[in-house]
Amino acid sequence: MNKRFLAVLGACACLLASPAEARSPYDGQWDITFVTQSGNCGAVYHYSVMIENGVITSPAVQSFHGKVSNAGVVRATVSLQEQRATGAGRLTGVVGRGTWTGYSADQRCAGAWTARRAW
Repeated sequence: MNKRFLAVLGACACLLASPAEARSPYDGQWDITFVTQSGNCGAVYHYSVMIENGVITSPAVQSFHGKVSNAGVVRATVSLQEQRATGAGRLTGVVGRGTWTGYSADQRCAGAWTARRAW
C-alpha cells in the first residue's frame, strides 16, 4: 500500500511541476527605455511590458509583441500609427539591453534599448 501511494504521489508531483517548468525565468513586468541614436524619431520612449511564458506584450501598446528565450535572447516588434520598429538583445538577471531599428513615417531610425525588471 505504501509503494502504491508513493507512486501516485510521485506522478502527481510530476504533473504539478510541468506548468512551472514552462515559465520563463524572465516572466514578470519590465520597464524598457528606447533611445534614438540616428534618424528623425523621438529621442526617448518608455514602455512597460509583461513577459509571460516567454511572450512579451505591453498593456499600453497592443501592437508590442515579442519573445524571450530561456537563455534571455529577446526579439520584439512594435508599431504605433506610422511608427514601427524591431529590436533584439538579451536579458540577464534583472537587466537587459539591445538595439532596435525602425521607421517613423518615411524616416529610418535606429538606437539602443535598456530594460530593468520592475519589482
